[in-house]
Amino acid sequence: MTKNILITGALVAALALAGCSGKKNVRPAAPPADSVGQSSPYGEGYGSTPPPAPIGESSGSVDAERALNNNIIYFEYDSTAISAEGEGVVSKYASYLQGNPTARVRLEGHADERGTREYNLGLGERRAQAVEAALQAKGVAANQLTILSYGEERPAVSGHDESSWTQNRRVQLIRQ
Repeated sequence: MTKNILITGALVAALALAGCSGKKNVRPAAPPADSVGQSSPYGEGYGSTPPPAPIGESSGSVDAERALNNNIIYFEYDSTAISAEGEGVVSKYASYLQGNPTARVRLEGHADERGTREYNLGLGERRAQAVEAALQAKGVAANQLTILSYGEERPAVSGHDESSWTQNRRVQLIRQ
């Protein structure tokens, strides 16, 4: 009889311990890190954008900074004509440079790998000059701009197909 009481007591103690140990593993699930005050108010794909200005601070400088993130103007094959999309980049940089008379921008002209090295250096320079002329037409001072041509020497994308060449025919506007 005493043996049965000891076995029953041991079973009750084991069940009580098992019941307590099960409660230790029950925790409310933590919400995903980006769902609590850290989600981007700008939607997907804007992880590198600056955060909004604190309340009470002007967001004008943040907006201007965000507008200048696109600093590349692409060109068609063997062309120096600025596309409508490129004109948008020119307009944003013209506004920035007119509002910041001490700011400087370097215009880096590039070409794809087709053509001779010398021809592509000239083409990169003509593209940069086209962007320079567009900026000056919008009121940017000549002393705020410098030109540099890399021709085909610094491709954005390595590859020997139209997709790669399209991304390599460009002028990059580099703030200094």
